[in-house]
Amino acid sequence: MRHATEHADVPTAELDTALRGGPFHVALRAAIAARGLPLQRVQHHLSRHGVKVGVTSLSYWQQGARRPQRPESLRAVRALEEILQLPDESLIRLLTDAHERTAAGHPGTRSYRALIEASDVLNRLRADLGRPCDDGLHTLGHHEHVRIGARRELAGREAHHIVRAHRDGVDRFLAVHHGDPGCRPQDIRVRALENCRTGRIRWDQDTGVLVAELLFGNRLRSGETFLFRYGIEDGTAGPSREHLHRFCAPGGQYALQVRFDPAALPAHCHRFTQPSTAAPRSGRQELPLTGPHHCVHVVEPRIRPGIVGIAWAWE
Repeated sequence: MRHATEHADVPTAELDTALRGGPFHVALRAAIAARGLPLQRVQHHLSRHGVKVGVTSLSYWQQGARRPQRPESLRAVRALEEILQLPDESLIRLLTDAHERTAAGHPGTRSYRALIEASDVLNRLRADLGRPCDDGLHTLGHHEHVRIGARRELAGREAHHIVRAHRDGVDRFLAVHHGDPGCRPQDIRVRALENCRTGRIRWDQDTGVLVAELLFGNRLRSGETFLFRYGIEDGTAGPSREHLHRFCAPGGQYALQVRFDPAALPAHCHRFTQPSTAAPRSGRQELPLTGPHHCVHVVEPRIRPGIVGIAWAWE
């Protein structure tokens, strides 16, 4: 077994504390600082162990914006224990503990960095599909129905869109789904329900972002309206604690309903708004569960740029 006491500069008191109690990103950051290694050198050492990890990913790991999950990433964590001369399983254990806390109903929140990272990934996936940020559609109405399953998981959702083209030739819509931490985007299914069919699908494992083309079957003229509906079947992550939607442009009405399985009712729910990813949440309002339907909802008469969502807490 390797011991952190093998070198005089490792461990520090901060590193000792972080390795005992975590979280993972704090312990990793403390270990890298204690060794005095720049991230480029850490990456170099990993490559010598036959593991490829980018400097950006290492930076995200030590900031807490991303957590190693894929087999290759977990191989990197075990190599880091050796490179940083830490006890066996010290970093892996913190990842396992974090996963168990999530499974028990205490998932991490979508931090500012996580939202920024998801936005960066979304831009990359859009570019991969050759889709600009401006899809040529104006939202007249957007109704979203979210289902939370008996395991407290995001089981799925349906979205009904009413749009108007503001340029000629628009023939598709890019649906975006952001799964909860630990989701498996490769197992998420997209269903075209009305007036569309599914086209190309792309996803990012680390952030859980999935994008799917919904093809209309005809090209809209500028000013022409269109209605379509699609569904997402998820159920691949642990307990969910919120659902939010980010709008980049103003539009018409937005309605969000979250329905809970009778076997998994939350302790309380509330709505929130956020002008931007960098701004604090505001507009908090408690939402009581409605009678036999076990659901809560919010209605925004006019969409404004920013974030609208519903959050809930489990007992």
